Order: sequence, then C-alpha cells, then structure tokens
Amino acid sequence: MKFRTSLRYRIAIAFALLGGVISLVLAVALYWLTVNMEQRLVAETLSTELEDYIQRYNKDPATRPPANTVMRTWVLDRDNSAGVPAELHELDAGLHQVQLDGRNFYAEVKVAGEHRFMVLYDAARIRQREQQYRVFLAVAVLIMAVLSAALGLWLAGRLVSPVSELARRVRLICPEGQPLLMGQDFPRDEVGFLAAEFDAYQERLHAFIERERGFTADVSHELRTPLAVIEGAAEVLGEDSQLDEAQRTRVRRIARAAREMTEMTSALLDLAREQRADEVTARCRVDELLQQVVDSHRYLLERREVSVQLDITARPELPVACALLRVVLSNLVRNAFSYTEQGSVHIMLDAEGISVADTGAGIPEPQQGRVFEPFYSAQGGEGIGLSLVLRICQNYGWEIHLDSRPGEGTRFRLDFNTPDPN
Repeated sequence: MKFRTSLRYRIAIAFALLGGVISLVLAVALYWLTVNMEQRLVAETLSTELEDYIQRYNKDPATRPPANTVMRTWVLDRDNSAGVPAELHELDAGLHQVQLDGRNFYAEVKVAGEHRFMVLYDAARIRQREQQYRVFLAVAVLIMAVLSAALGLWLAGRLVSPVSELARRVRLICPEGQPLLMGQDFPRDEVGFLAAEFDAYQERLHAFIERERGFTADVSHELRTPLAVIEGAAEVLGEDSQLDEAQRTRVRRIARAAREMTEMTSALLDLAREQRADEVTARCRVDELLQQVVDSHRYLLERREVSVQLDITARPELPVACALLRVVLSNLVRNAFSYTEQGSVHIMLDAEGISVADTGAGIPEPQQGRVFEPFYSAQGGEGIGLSLVLRICQNYGWEIHLDSRPGEGTRFRLDFNTPDPN
C-alpha cells in the first residue's frame, strides 16, 4: 500500500477524524437529550397549568382561562366549541404537536367529566432555540475537529521525531564505508529495536562487501600471471615460421582470448576498488580506444557480408580507466558484429556518447528488459558482458539505452553525461 502523505500528517488526520466523530456523536446525543427534556418540560408545564385551571373552573365556572401571547386555553363541551380551530376537535387526551396556519404548537388535552380542557402553546420560540442550539453544536464539532488535528499534529511531531532522526541517519549510511552504529542513541523501544536491526544489517553488509572486494581483487591478481604467460607463449608461437596459416589463426585466437581475459581481470580489479570519475587522475582518449576495439573485432565479420561504418565527430577524453572503457566498448561492438549476419553496423562517436546500431535479428520485446541482468542472454552466450557493462556505467554515472526491433536490428546508446565546460 502506498501513502501520499507523511506519517506525521496521517496521525494528525486520524486525530482529527477521531475528535470529529466523537464530538459528532456527543452532539447528536446532547441534542436528542435536550429536545427530549424540553418536550417533557413543556408537557409538565402545560399539564400543571391545565390542572390548576380545572380546579379553579370546578369551583367557579366563570373563571377566565389563562391566556397570553404564547398560550391560549379552551373549555369544550357538546354545546360549546366556538372559536376552537377544527384541527383540535378530535385530539385525544395528552400532549400533541399540531400545526395551525403554518406555525407549530403544543396542545395539552385533559378530560374532566363532560368537559374537555385544552391549552395551546406557541412553539415558535422553542423551535428558534433548537435551531440556535443546532448551530452551536455544529460549530462545537468543527472546533473540536480542528483542535484534535492541531493536537494530533503536535503529538505526531513528538512521536515521529525519533523515526525522523533514524531516517536521517540511515540516509547518511554509505555501504562502502564503516558501519554507522545507531542503536545506543535511541531508547529501548520499537525505534531502538529498529536502529539495532539496522546496525546488524550494516555489519553484515560491510562484511559481505569486504569479502567481495577481497575475492575480486585476489582473483584478478592471481589470474594476471598465467594470462601473461599465455600471451607470451602465443606471441612466441606467432613468430614461429614453421606454422601454417590455419595454425597461425588458432594462435591469434588464443592471443585474443588471453588479451580479452586480461582486460576483464583489470576491469574487475578496478570495479573492486570502486573508483569513480572524480577519483581517477588518468584520462582516456575515447576515439583512439574505439578505433582499436573496432579493428580488433573485425575478425568476427570475415565470412559475412556486413559493412562497418565508423563516424567520429568528436574526440572526447574521459576520466576513466581505459581497461573499463575497453570492456564497455568491446561488449557493444562484439555483440553488434556477432549477431549481424548481413547488412551493416553503424558506430558513431560524438561529444555526448557513442551509439552502436546494427541490422541484425534484433531482440524480442519481452527480453529487452532483461538483457542487462547477470547470466541472462537473449541470443545465446554467457550473459555476463552486458551486466558488467551496466555495472561500469553505474559506477561512472553513465547511461546506456537499448532500442531494438525484431527483424530490423538493435541500437545501443551510451551517454557519458560529461559536465558542460562552460
């Protein structure tokens, strides 16, 4: 699940919702209780008023019924119902809410002997107070929600501050450097436990990186001596005048394989050192190296009708170990030559990068996203070259892009992302 807001704001929103819901429930309950108590109070008041008048009426039928601006009283019998609204004639004994001429009234009816006593109370003021009370409750709910949000935001800041501090320290962690221990700086709670787990993970990661560096460096160093022996032996064999052309071809092939292996071990050693562009003092002429790589791989096209077009429009120099750049260029050129049976290979060098385009079989679209994965090959082979190319590019901040259409060809574009000298 993805969240678009920070943890602090999510806590504040939760507090606001909780405060709003609770205050709304309380407001509804208070409103219901108030209205219910108001109705009971009106019923008791009218009933008391009517009981008092009935007692006085029984003593003196000429007693005037109570009346004022909000209340009127009638005595009804079979012969006397004049002046009484028709809506009140059929009311039973008890409290009623009636509407006369668009206005709301409470009507209390009591029966005593042959007489029906009725008091009518104007509810306009009561309805007005209820309306004001509803507005008051709505404003109170809104204020409660705002205060809850403010309180939640403040509490969230206090609660999330250890997590924010842990996140800040985690951002400072460099996998290649020494572990940055954090567990002792946090209390023994969930955040402290998480910090301790980060410490343990850093130690495991640091140990793994050290083992990888050591293994890569040791293998690179150990392979240099036998490779130098193979190259020397191949050079001596190549100068033997008794060899025929087929044997010389095999010797040249051995020499090329030894030379490529030497370049690979040098590249692995440089990668193990993890030198970046700003740490390299030597500079490599890209145009000269590209020309050497193209010439050294032309043997792959000896029996194919494939033309090679090399366009050099700029001569950039890069702060990179030439062995690493040779590995990148060799893989791109070798793939283009190896998988193009006929047509052309167009290699272009400009100030921003290198593009290698061929008219080979292309790479199926489902496989294009995996060509840079280790040990994966879309067209056969070991599947190591392009993964190593990607690793070198990432190490130096370069970008490599693939554009391939099955049946039409493949184009690799390597962008150096060199800074603007101006």
